[in-house]
Amino acid sequence: MTMTKRLDAVSEEERGKLMALARAVEFPAGARIFEERGTADRFWLLRDGEARLELRVPGSVAAVTETLGQGSLLGWSWMFPPRRWHMSATAVTPVRAWEFDAADVRELCEQDPRFGYVFTLACAEVIGHRLDSARTRLLDLYGPYGSGLSR
Repeated sequence: MTMTKRLDAVSEEERGKLMALARAVEFPAGARIFEERGTADRFWLLRDGEARLELRVPGSVAAVTETLGQGSLLGWSWMFPPRRWHMSATAVTPVRAWEFDAADVRELCEQDPRFGYVFTLACAEVIGHRLDSARTRLLDLYGPYGSGLSR
């Protein structure tokens, strides 16, 4: 389920408040959208295109943990201190997205606790899925073959 589908739980008015904070942006294929350990001060809802999430693996090339498409939330590290990206993201194809300033959205969540609760639950669901995907992918790539650890 996409983030935009999860946001169906908020009212039209609340969705309007969120979208009033959005800015349309585009990234060409191959563009680095954010870098692991960099400052997480914004996030995106993908409108078109695909972006891949990558995780640094010491002594190896970065592992692609997931590819995201239309309706996906790109970036959640902005929600919690120390507000540093846990992964990197690169545009696989040209990407069109809605970009949100994290501080503005956190303020909206504080001003409208109902919206904040629903929005945080939607983000938490995405976070859980991403962590599970990263774990599974890393076990597939680097786990001992036949150990039974990777599923």
